[in-house]
Amino acid sequence: EAILSCKHKFSKGMSLRIEWKKIQSQGVSFVYYNSEFTGDLRGRAEMLNTGILIRNVTRQDSGTYRCEISAKSEEGQRLGEATITLTVLVAPTTPVCQVPSSAMTGTVVELSCKETEGSPPSQYQWYKNGVALLEKTGAGSARAANVTYTMNKKSGTLLFNTVTKNDTGEYFCEASNGIGLSRKCSVKRMQVDDLNVSGIIAAVVIVALVMALCGLGVFYAQKKGYFTS
Repeated sequence: EAILSCKHKFSKGMSLRIEWKKIQSQGVSFVYYNSEFTGDLRGRAEMLNTGILIRNVTRQDSGTYRCEISAKSEEGQRLGEATITLTVLVAPTTPVCQVPSSAMTGTVVELSCKETEGSPPSQYQWYKNGVALLEKTGAGSARAANVTYTMNKKSGTLLFNTVTKNDTGEYFCEASNGIGLSRKCSVKRMQVDDLNVSGIIAAVVIVALVMALCGLGVFYAQKKGYFTS
């Protein structure tokens, strides 16, 4: 439940008109108008004097609300308003992690981690072989360890500018925002290998031999007159 309080100093004898509105980027919409609730608050909200009690609060209830009260008296119409911001806290869900299964040494490799349900937004921590990775800040232990990566805890990215064989391992990411339990994605292994130069040379040689044999075959066929009509 959430209570949006709206107090006033008008005298009890005054005739009050109470309206609640929600201020959104696309405009202002009525929440309470003509003595009844509108929209998705209908049936799960009630008035507490001039305030509002919302039951079964959801993430969509987050936002800025405005209480507007007008009072009629012998001196005329009097107006008053108050603005309240409601922030609904939501625990993170299991993040989605993208980890390449293989990579070549010296290449640029990026691992990503993201979840979109947490409120406030989640912070992300990467782990390698079960050990939390240090955040590279340009000073301190991360710099002393000569790390080859940059970890962004806000975006959830783990960037290797020049990945090495030492970066081979099992990786997972943890999302947390201080609400409820933190959530982890499944462990994924990244294998980093050197470029197989000898294998490439062997492949090039084989392709060259095949092309040479094909050329000799065509030459032999022409010499025997197989291509003459």
